[in-house]
Amino acid sequence: NFGLVLVGFYLVFGHLAQLTSNLVGFLYPAYCSIRALESSSKADDTRWLTYWVVFAAFTLLDTFSGFLLSWIPFYWLAKVVFLVWCFSSSELNGSDVIYRQVILPFFKKHEKKIDSAMHRVDKVMNKVSIETDRMTETVRTDL
Repeated sequence: NFGLVLVGFYLVFGHLAQLTSNLVGFLYPAYCSIRALESSSKADDTRWLTYWVVFAAFTLLDTFSGFLLSWIPFYWLAKVVFLVWCFSSSELNGSDVIYRQVILPFFKKHEKKIDSAMHRVDKVMNKVSIETDRMTETVRTDL
């Protein structure tokens, strides 16, 4: 438990608190996601996929507001506590709560607009992929 106190203290006063909080939100969940992908169960895949959807949404919000919020005392500690809640195995897992209460209703409400936008993105990505393949082939033939 001394280690937790030390990490908490560092998150409040340390110079690399942002990196530390991002590592906490990434390393353990990434490890668990790899284990889930390699297991035969699909329930653990769903659990970790839900975490990554919430993590991505939070990261997007954090990117725009993080600079302002980082000036708030204990922000990095609060962020780590939030991320741990999101990947915890508790019954009130944060990712599940946020996904079901915030992300899914937002998605359902705007589903047609999102699908339309993603269709356009898909077209652009296909063009980029074709052009990348052409450029790669050109480089290969020039070598």
